[in-house]
Amino acid sequence: MYDMDRREFLRIGTAGTGIICVPPALMSACTRVPVIAKPAVASKSRVAPLSGNSGYFESNFGVTNDMLGKTISRALSRGGDYADIYLQHKVSDYVGFEDGQVNRAYIEVDLGAGVRVLKGDQTGYAFTEDLSTESLIKAADTAASIAAGSSSSDLPSFTAIQTPELYQRERVWVDIPPDRKIGIVEAVGSLVLAGDPNIIKVSVFALSEDDVCLIATSDGNWAEDIRPMTAFYVTCTAEKDSRLERYTYRVAAREGIDFYSDNRIKDMATQAVQRTLNLFAATAPPAGEMPVVLAPATSGILLHEAIGHGMEADFNRKGTSIYATMIGKKVAEDFVTIVDTALEPNSRGAIHVDDEGIPGQRTVLVENGTLVSYLHDKISSKFYNVPPTGNGRRESFRHAPLPRMRVTTMENGIHDPEEIIKSVKKGLYAADFSNGEVTIGAGDYSFYVKQGYLIEDGKLTQPIKDANLIGNGPDTLKKTVMVGNDKSIDTGSWTCGKNGQSVPVSLGLPTVKVSSITVGGVNR
Repeated sequence: MYDMDRREFLRIGTAGTGIICVPPALMSACTRVPVIAKPAVASKSRVAPLSGNSGYFESNFGVTNDMLGKTISRALSRGGDYADIYLQHKVSDYVGFEDGQVNRAYIEVDLGAGVRVLKGDQTGYAFTEDLSTESLIKAADTAASIAAGSSSSDLPSFTAIQTPELYQRERVWVDIPPDRKIGIVEAVGSLVLAGDPNIIKVSVFALSEDDVCLIATSDGNWAEDIRPMTAFYVTCTAEKDSRLERYTYRVAAREGIDFYSDNRIKDMATQAVQRTLNLFAATAPPAGEMPVVLAPATSGILLHEAIGHGMEADFNRKGTSIYATMIGKKVAEDFVTIVDTALEPNSRGAIHVDDEGIPGQRTVLVENGTLVSYLHDKISSKFYNVPPTGNGRRESFRHAPLPRMRVTTMENGIHDPEEIIKSVKKGLYAADFSNGEVTIGAGDYSFYVKQGYLIEDGKLTQPIKDANLIGNGPDTLKKTVMVGNDKSIDTGSWTCGKNGQSVPVSLGLPTVKVSSITVGGVNR
């Protein structure tokens, strides 16, 4: 379990609010005594293949398809319409560097299963950290208690679903010796410290994770997946003329140890140093409404927050999203197409299969300016009588799935990026975002721009920092007047929070011009 500081940072307080962030709190949160569960199991990395109806959980924990079938049958024994079971075994490894040395290293192991029952609009959910038949049946009984009708408890026959190939289907981190992970952290930390005389403090934090899950459903779907993840955070503090500046550079991917090549190690250190030093030349921008040009990649946070959350089907099914009655209606110019996809290989938001057993896929939300789909889980897809889109995701086996984004992007448009900048007489170029928040119902948002530039007479001029963009998502979408041809997926460690659950996501954007956004800066 996470310590309180880190958990509180990632927590989302209430329904109807979306938050996306890259948590700098990770730099100081990892001082716990190692928590190890079932060490003999955690040491294994070679498991049965995932192409058949048996695999990791049967080989390592004795959870057979017969056990899964009996659990689902019990879950439906009181008349539920649908049931599923989600098993998870996650091994997470953390290493931290500060004050010139590695000073934190620990492992967390999480293991358990969640059972869900749907009856009409009701959801029954229970979880257990014990994978014995007895515990699974007890969880099924608890989840089934929402229903009170005749039994429909025939044992399902499972069929393994076909899924895309987006990342390695094996545990890639658990067998890597600790000294190799520590060596990468030390190398980056040392390079940053040596990068410039003005650097006075460096914190490095690395996560490596193997997350294995199994989903079995009452309609016969069966899927097992191994989801690797690595994330790397470099926080650099510099002092110049009695002034302090601080910056955190982050990368993340569904990759193994080879992700950290010599070139990537050098680049992470260089980026952390240069982006910190750039802040000394930056000033706060002037306040007021102005044209804003969103840079490729990281500016996708605005798309994710201000628009993507409003297109998650649960908010629309409940009538709380501004997009609830807009399917088939024009929401943007013809050159705007927005997609949410699971199919970006090795990206942080990629998934072979969602947490309801639906294969990863690409979902078009806005096509040539028209809203054509929401992001669906099984509950909303039944409500709207459409196929699920593979967006049923959960934080862990302790949570029921919700419609959640994966990799959310705007597709390339018709404009050259230089043409877009030249079209602005006076405005703001937003280059680097660190977080954002949106109110789902109205679509009102606020985003923090860490770095950018003023645009004056069609040219990038004065560096700026610490600006807020304040606006409304649907309004911003309508005011999107130019879309570039340089789409890029950001490689940062974005984490999205919703209804108390946090999941890894990715985002991207080409260069985009919005005709007017309120910029919070200084009065000049």
